[in-house]
Amino acid sequence: MKKWFIVTVAILLVAAFVYWQANSVKTSYVNGLPQYNQLPGREFIFQRDCYVFKLKKHDSVWPLVGANAPGSVMSVPALPTEVSSKYVNGDLPAVRILDIVHTGDRFKIISVRRDESPRGTHITFEILLLIEPERRYPRLDAFWILDHTPEQREEAPLVLADFAVERVKK
Repeated sequence: MKKWFIVTVAILLVAAFVYWQANSVKTSYVNGLPQYNQLPGREFIFQRDCYVFKLKKHDSVWPLVGANAPGSVMSVPALPTEVSSKYVNGDLPAVRILDIVHTGDRFKIISVRRDESPRGTHITFEILLLIEPERRYPRLDAFWILDHTPEQREEAPLVLADFAVERVKK
């Protein structure tokens, strides 16, 4: 009886380890790599209103920024198409909306992050909002406003122009 208990516990531990490995994400900061080192410090201006949100199914370290933008390369269908404060802190099935960023708000790329998992490798930017020091979520993950196709050529993703454009400093 004792032997079966030990075998069962061992099998459960191995299964838990395999499950953990299959769902884990390895995060590394790649700011110093040549293809990314020119990105931190660049500033952008939002060209559309977007939501600050968290996905309920797949949580992230930082809140995400994005919109349900049909026709855009990156769109979050779980978000309402209308960006409105009535959805902030509302109960939606797949997302938790935390805040809104507005057209004209500025942000700066502060870090470039590589997330590796069994589902693939993705590069994303951690951005800092430059508009309101009292904002509850100043640091955001820009994954949903980036064009990730350059990653296939091992190049940095680009901020999509229908979400934000680079601020030209004079």
